[in-house]
Amino acid sequence: MDTSIKRIAKQRIHTLFRLAIETCREDPQLAQRYVDVARRVAMAARVRLPTEYRRLVCRRCKSFILPGVSCRVRIKQRREPHVVITCLKCGGYMRIPLRRKSQGE
Repeated sequence: MDTSIKRIAKQRIHTLFRLAIETCREDPQLAQRYVDVARRVAMAARVRLPTEYRRLVCRRCKSFILPGVSCRVRIKQRREPHVVITCLKCGGYMRIPLRRKSQGE
């Protein structure tokens, strides 16, 4: 029974994020509502949001961020090459490394 709840929760999260991406340009508040509901579904079912969806939520203000609409995406070369996603609402940023550490290190 527990696995079926998690499977249903993952399907609902996928659907809600798809709807949020589709409606973000026309109605950003509705898209934000979809993301809030998806996060609540994940917490209730104790399911982690998939990485591709986790990157669409600002860690600082929990708002829905879509590249080119509500966030800025830049590639930086300093130290390790990485992608910086900046939320245009609160100014929070996420760094995503482009190169994984090799297994020999």
